[in-house]
Amino acid sequence: MMKISKYLAAFCPAIFLVALVGCTEIEDHPDGRTDDSELFVTNRKTYAYMNHCYSWLLGYGMNYNGTMLAGCTDEAKDAWEVYNGITRRWNEGQLSPFSNPIENVNGNPENYGYYYQGIRACNIFLDNIATASVYSEDIRKSFKAQVLTLRAFYYLQLIKRYGGVPISTSSKTDYSKVQRATFGECAKQILADCQEAINTPDVEEWGWRSLDKENYRHVMTKAVCAAISSEVALYAASPLFNDGTISWKQAEKITREALQNCVNNGYELYAKQPSATAGYSPYDVYFYSRPDLPVVNDKETIMEAGQMLMWNYAGLPTTDGQSSAGACPSQEMVDAYEVVSPDGTQAYPLLNLEKPYLDEDHLKPNYTPEALALYNEANPYANRDPRLRASIYYNGSVYNLENGAKLYTYAGGNCALNLSNPRYTCTGYYTRKFAHYKSGRGGNLDGYFKEFRLGELYLNYAEAANEAATGKEAPQAAVDAVNKVRARVDMPALPAGMTRDAFRLRLRNERRVEFAFEEQRFFDVRRWKILGNTDRVVTGMQANTDGSCVRFVVDNNRKAYTDRYLLYPIPGDEAIRLQNTAGKNCQNPGW
Repeated sequence: MMKISKYLAAFCPAIFLVALVGCTEIEDHPDGRTDDSELFVTNRKTYAYMNHCYSWLLGYGMNYNGTMLAGCTDEAKDAWEVYNGITRRWNEGQLSPFSNPIENVNGNPENYGYYYQGIRACNIFLDNIATASVYSEDIRKSFKAQVLTLRAFYYLQLIKRYGGVPISTSSKTDYSKVQRATFGECAKQILADCQEAINTPDVEEWGWRSLDKENYRHVMTKAVCAAISSEVALYAASPLFNDGTISWKQAEKITREALQNCVNNGYELYAKQPSATAGYSPYDVYFYSRPDLPVVNDKETIMEAGQMLMWNYAGLPTTDGQSSAGACPSQEMVDAYEVVSPDGTQAYPLLNLEKPYLDEDHLKPNYTPEALALYNEANPYANRDPRLRASIYYNGSVYNLENGAKLYTYAGGNCALNLSNPRYTCTGYYTRKFAHYKSGRGGNLDGYFKEFRLGELYLNYAEAANEAATGKEAPQAAVDAVNKVRARVDMPALPAGMTRDAFRLRLRNERRVEFAFEEQRFFDVRRWKILGNTDRVVTGMQANTDGSCVRFVVDNNRKAYTDRYLLYPIPGDEAIRLQNTAGKNCQNPGW
C-alpha cells in the first residue's frame, strides 16, 4: 500500500494525457519530468488536461466485479457468494486496513489512492488555469467550474467511505506534512468548491437542455454541484458525521436551495407514461431508458455513470447469455414496500418500522394492524407499492411485457430458487430495476446508473427539514417533498400532522424503497448509525407449486454489521504516516 505522498507527489499526469489525446507535443526534460505549465500552452492541451481530470469517474452501479453494492446491504444476497464472491468476503468481515473485498478486484481501484490521484490532477489544473491558453474567457470559466466540481465529487466519494481525510487544494502542497481533516472541514471545502462553480458568471451549465452540446450527464454541470452540496450537507448533519460544523438547520437551507435551483432550471421527476408493452409506470421505464435521448425527455437525471449489464450479471436464467442472477433481492427489501388499499386512497407500512420482526431470524414478521386488514399471505405481492413490481421480479412476475411470459421460482419453474447455482436466485427474487426485458446476448438495452437524480434532492431536503424542525410535528414542507416523490407512482400521500419521529421512520423507509439498488442504502444505514439493526440477517421466500410461500433464512451469519464497519479503515501505510505526522492515532474506530 502506497503512502498518500506517493499517491500524489509521484503521480505523472502526462502518461494519461498520451492515452487520452495522443501526441500532445510536450517537451520532456532529460530526466523524464514534465513541467505542469507545459500542459497548458495551447487551447488543445488545456482542453485535454481538463478532460483528463474526468478520468477518475467510475462506472458506478456494477463496479464491484460485475455485481452491485446491494449485496453488501440488507437489500440483497448476491448469487455469486456460492463461489466465494466479493460480497461474501465483505459479509464475512474480511475488510481490513490492508484489504478491502469490494475494491482491488479485477483491476477495480482502491478508492483512497485512486481518488487522490484525481484530486492531484484537479489541483494541477486549477493551479494553472488562470494563465492557461484558451480560446475565450468563457471557456476558461467553464473549464475551471467543471474541475472544481470534479474535485468536490472526488472528495465526497472519499469522505462517504472513510470519514474526514487530508485536504489538499494545491499541487504545491507538501504532502509529507498533510494531516487528516475532520468530516466537517472536508464538507466545508466541498461546499466551497461547489459554490464557486455555481457562482461562476456567464456559464450556462445547469441543464438537461444541453442535448445539442455534449451528453450533459457526463459533464460536471451546476446541477451536479447542487446535488453534491445537498448530499454532503445531509451527511455532515447526520449522526455518524455530525461534529458540529454543519447543523441540521444549515443542512435544511443547503438542501432546500439545491433542490430549488435544480427545479428552477428545468429539472423535474420523470413522469412520461409508458405504453403497456414498455413498462408499468414512469418510475419503471425511467431506470431502463437512456437519459440522453431526446425522445426520452429525461429531466430528472443530474448525473449518470454508465450503462448497467443486468441481463448478464444480474439477470434471469431464461435470458440467453446470462451468467449470474447477481444481487437477489431479500425478503427484507420486499417487506419494505407498503400495502395499498384496493381503492388506492390509503397506504400503510407492512411491518412495524420500529421493530419489523419478532425474532432474530426475521421469520416472524411484526405486521402493522392496518396492513393485516389488506395483506394476503397467500398472495403477498398484491395491493403493494407499485415500485415493488417495477424493481423486483417475484414468483409469477411478467418478465416479457410483449408476450406476457412469466417467471416461476418454485421447484421445477423456469427461474427456480437454487442455492448452489449462481445463475438462479438464492432468495426467491431477481432484480428488475435497470433491466430491460429485451436485453440479452444480441444487445444491451439495460438502463444507466443514476449517480444523482432529482428524486434524491427531494428526499434529502425532506430529511433535513424534519431534523431541523423544533416542534413536535413534521414540517409540512418536508411531508410535501416526500409526497411529491410518491405521487409519481400514484402512492397515497403521507398524512399531515405526523410527529417528527413517525415521519422520520416513514422517510427512511421511503428512501429504502425509492432508491432500491441505487447504492444509497449502504451509506444511509451507516450515517444513521443503524447498521447493527439492518445488516445481520437476510431471508428469502420459497414459492411452492400449490401457491403457498414460506419464508426461510438465507444468511444469518453476516459479520459486517458492528460499529467498526460504519467506515472503511484508512489504508494501513497511510494511517501510519498520518499518525507520525499528527503524533496521534488517526485510524478509524475499531481498526
